Amino acid sequence: MSADELGFLPDRLARIPEFVQANYLDNGKLPFASLLIGRGDDIALSWNSGVGEDAIFRIASMTKPITSVAFMQLVEQGKVALTDPVAKYIPEFAKLGVFVAGGGNVPFVSRPPASPMRIVDLLRHTAGFTYSFQERSNIDAAHRKTDVESWNRNTSQSFIDILADIPLEFDPGTEWNYSVATDIVGVLIERISGLSLPDYFRQHIFAPLGMDDTAFMVPADKAGRLPEAYVFDAEAKLKLSDKAGPESLWAKGWSFNSGGGGLASTVADYHRFCRMLLNGGALDGVQIISPKTLELMTANHLPGGRDLTQMSKSLFSEADMAGIGFGLGFATTIDSAATLVPCSNGDFYWGGMYSTAFFVDPVEDIIMIFMTQLMPSTTYPVRREIKTMIYSALAA
Repeated sequence: MSADELGFLPDRLARIPEFVQANYLDNGKLPFASLLIGRGDDIALSWNSGVGEDAIFRIASMTKPITSVAFMQLVEQGKVALTDPVAKYIPEFAKLGVFVAGGGNVPFVSRPPASPMRIVDLLRHTAGFTYSFQERSNIDAAHRKTDVESWNRNTSQSFIDILADIPLEFDPGTEWNYSVATDIVGVLIERISGLSLPDYFRQHIFAPLGMDDTAFMVPADKAGRLPEAYVFDAEAKLKLSDKAGPESLWAKGWSFNSGGGGLASTVADYHRFCRMLLNGGALDGVQIISPKTLELMTANHLPGGRDLTQMSKSLFSEADMAGIGFGLGFATTIDSAATLVPCSNGDFYWGGMYSTAFFVDPVEDIIMIFMTQLMPSTTYPVRREIKTMIYSALAA
């Protein structure tokens, strides 16, 4: 179907790639870009500049929704419950306390948590964990010192063992902090299912959905489709952070497969994942999760119905704060007016550290996927600008 048949004004839709090209690619702010805008199962716009349409991107934290869907499959099978204490499956966390003092060269002092950490706390980032790049607290510093987030130096077991010796930032359920929690969900999937995370994803999500180019390690026959990845540099704009092709770290594999950020994927594959989400958990006759499970996942699970401005202590996350709640693996809009960006209440989204992003709007039946490879994702407001322009292109 054409863009106008899908309810878009073609001239307004066409100005989105023109804007990205002129404002980010021609001036060297971004190395390349791919954009897909869909409505229902159809594609209204597919655009690539500086990279092939079959490029395989490091999707970083866009891994998190996939991990969350995988975990909820186990919930549907009755193998685990969201209310279960995490220590039931990760006994290494049984004596995990909440930070009181210490850090650096001084031993940590902690106290017992006011309430047990539940699995729902991991999925909604209210468990008390952190990321090393938050650079805000002694707990963040401990993550950097121990190298707990290294995918090359750790295994699933060593990752858990290190975390078990670092206190939580806060009592579970009391605050929100973007963190390694979804990596822990990945370990839970392995322990409960008895499969490695790559094998579980392949058997229960990727193969059923036909996501043949999505994996933690890009095989040799596909490595040529991996472009370079960059980090922002104040002088050069783009500084190489990971090589292209067979020399990429993603072509060599990891000792720890990060459920929070380790996958590589294509626009086409992630579009199939998003179509499944938009279609109530099903695609091409295959039911990945039930509509009711997806409804639960995309609801706001922040205590008291609050938004991230009231709960977050993060210096960084892939979400804006005002009017945004958090579900089980996704940020979700709960007050569209408060966001100051055109959107719909009930849309859900996430992004990745390399400035990749997606959103799904069940109200308007819209899917957006944007791919590039520049860290950090906060460097430029391109994702907000694209979302604004998509809604401005809707016909009355």
